[in-house]
Amino acid sequence: MAHRLFLALLAALCGALPASPASALDKVDPYICPTQTQGSGIDCFLEAVPQTYTMCRHIKHIEIIEFGMAGAQEGVNGAKTESCIDKHKLTMTRPYQAALREASRNKDEVQSLRKLHDFWLESLAKLVPESGENNEGYLQRVSRPYREFTEQITAIHALEQSDAATAAKPAAKPAGKPAPKKKASTQ
Repeated sequence: MAHRLFLALLAALCGALPASPASALDKVDPYICPTQTQGSGIDCFLEAVPQTYTMCRHIKHIEIIEFGMAGAQEGVNGAKTESCIDKHKLTMTRPYQAALREASRNKDEVQSLRKLHDFWLESLAKLVPESGENNEGYLQRVSRPYREFTEQITAIHALEQSDAATAAKPAAKPAGKPAPKKKASTQ
């Protein structure tokens, strides 16, 4: 009897609670876009690009400290960075796809998002120290992508704002026929 009462109360409670709206970002790791997990897909993706690059860059720095510049890629020494890159290629899928869906009405914005994604992938691939590169040169080289990330993200925000402004403007009414003139009545 008590079991049936419990089940009835549980069913009533579940029916009374509103279902939360599903979002494309529901399963996004909060570490990749910590302030935008409840925002738009575009905002999450734009936050995640430098965030994930930084995470993998820090791991590569640890490998360099641990094994030296020349030894950071020898054998399995670069495995942590490779794992980080592979992981974030996967974790970025949802925010990237959500951003592309949200921007789908604006071809320029979609192109800009794809360009940023491609540059992010290139930058991650270039975290490996180049042959004969010294520490100073390496640190400068792996810091350069941030400037490009910022420029591209700013350009995408500008496209978003212009798109929002265009959508907010009321459409101009087409010129219609003038109203017919009323005849004066004779009484």
